[in-house]
Amino acid sequence: MDEQASLFGAEDISQASAGENRESGGHKPLAARMRPRCLAEVVGQEHILKEGSLLPRLVAANTFGSLLFYGPPGCGKTSMAEAIAGETKSRFVRINAVMSNVGELREILSIARRMEGTDTVLFIDEIHRFNKSQQDLLLPDVEAGNIRLIGATTHNPGFYVNAPLLSRSHLFRLNPHSVDTVAKTLANVLADEERGLGPRKHTAEPEVLAGLAKLCDGDLRRALNALEVLAMGLEEGEPISEEAVSVFATERQIRYDANEDDHYDTISAFIKSMRGGSPDAALYWLAKMLSGGEDPRFIARRLVVFASEDVGLADSSALPLAIATQQACDFVGMPECRINLAHCVCYMAAAPKSNSSYSALARAMSAIKEGPVQEVPLWLRDKGGAASKSLGNSKDYRYSHDYGENISGQEYMEHPLQFLELKNVGEETEIAKRMARWEKLKSQRKDG
Repeated sequence: MDEQASLFGAEDISQASAGENRESGGHKPLAARMRPRCLAEVVGQEHILKEGSLLPRLVAANTFGSLLFYGPPGCGKTSMAEAIAGETKSRFVRINAVMSNVGELREILSIARRMEGTDTVLFIDEIHRFNKSQQDLLLPDVEAGNIRLIGATTHNPGFYVNAPLLSRSHLFRLNPHSVDTVAKTLANVLADEERGLGPRKHTAEPEVLAGLAKLCDGDLRRALNALEVLAMGLEEGEPISEEAVSVFATERQIRYDANEDDHYDTISAFIKSMRGGSPDAALYWLAKMLSGGEDPRFIARRLVVFASEDVGLADSSALPLAIATQQACDFVGMPECRINLAHCVCYMAAAPKSNSSYSALARAMSAIKEGPVQEVPLWLRDKGGAASKSLGNSKDYRYSHDYGENISGQEYMEHPLQFLELKNVGEETEIAKRMARWEKLKSQRKDG
């Protein structure tokens, strides 16, 4: 580690020291010992690593510039960055955006400029934590080729990485590992005599490893850590059983960030499932949100909106139920209010759907925006006060209750416009019939 790294805490790993760390890493966590040494050892992510894909070609030709890896925890972002630096024999400097600062960044960039003939890969973990000034500071050295930036983030780069840096980088999205990939990796780790758990002679049935893989939600690092904890809790040579894994299962925490991508993606899937008439899928996403610690009041608020936006006139009982559910979440609280939420979610998903009123409002708002804005007709204006009466306000107004079905035949805009387009669904079918009948009555009484 050079002087800069010791001063600022950045991890500067030359290829020699990286090898030493790997070979002498018996005391290191299993996940760290098992890091891939080249891209060929990276598991999963076939969509970007298969033969002939862009990333392997760039690395093989050593022509890559700045890279951004976007994906959930434990999908291999750091491993790929280290493997790329190793294959291209580059100096690897790793910092975490949470703990870094502008002073450290300036020093790292200054050292990189002075190291002529040596490529520096600057790996910034959690790059979304860098503010605009820190990201802007990287741009001149990225453009000059003084550093090759590899950024890693669990957040959508489009929202957190500024446009100039984003436009100068190749963006690669990494997926959570499949159960099969994680289980095969765990089996290999149990047999690995050099860096894995081979010397401890543990065995595990394939279904046991598959069960452990399922519990880790595509996070390979978490799976390796769990396997190590399980193994270290057993005598050498003792099999890893389903009972041992079941202890880990009781402490399982799902991957869910209540303020970031998981929050938005899951609520989106939840709403679309209800809109599409799938109670089962809607309940699944509800369960994920509740298990991840989502505020039930947030879910209830979305149900209130959904009741009018998506169910609407097709079932006007939906809105009172949603309001009651929202009140129940405040009054009862967790964990019992999840029962109220499930009741409402099933009702909403199974209810007939119509966005007629929502769409009608959008058309009315567009008419106001595009203009011209109509004046209130004289016969509809308020007649309170002598001045209003002298102007003739409400003089020709027809009192609706004086007419059958309350239809007088009078218009309520000087230039009538139609916004509501009713659908033949649920209660809206009867509303459509009633409105059609009223139109006939209105036409008959228009001049009367």
